[in-house]
Amino acid sequence: MGDYHVRFCERFGVKLPLSTRPRWNCKYHIVFIPKYRRKVVYGKLRKDIGAILRKLCEMKDVEIMEAHAMPDHIHMLVKIPPKMSVSYFMGYLKGKSSLMIHDRHAKLKYNHGNRTFWAKGYYVSTVGLNEKTIAKYIREQEAEDRLRDNMSKREYVDPFKDK
Repeated sequence: MGDYHVRFCERFGVKLPLSTRPRWNCKYHIVFIPKYRRKVVYGKLRKDIGAILRKLCEMKDVEIMEAHAMPDHIHMLVKIPPKMSVSYFMGYLKGKSSLMIHDRHAKLKYNHGNRTFWAKGYYVSTVGLNEKTIAKYIREQEAEDRLRDNMSKREYVDPFKDK
């Protein structure tokens, strides 16, 4: 290692790994939805989708740090190797999982048309120092949504309506 790199590391307090093997920590919060935002991620299908996504992630050496299937979308906190782009991984994950879901649940093809299961696109955000906050959000989102739904069921009186 050159003298410049040593001075840089000393100046900014960077600790170098002891080995020469590269270290990486690329974490992403990903959200994607079924086509037409159908509320199909329920019961047995929910368990199968979870198993399929875990298997596909394992095949690509992607670590699922936290994940939760909501009725109409999937949240995942994943650690993707830097050699793989997020867009490549999502294309692989959504494409292969769609085929596997339709293989296991053939009736979906007849109920919803072709073999596409996921909608185009996805949301992705890098995870920095707020990893614990995002993991907690993914874990507790369903309970919070139910609480909000219960609160919004009340009928309100319109204050601007004449009595």
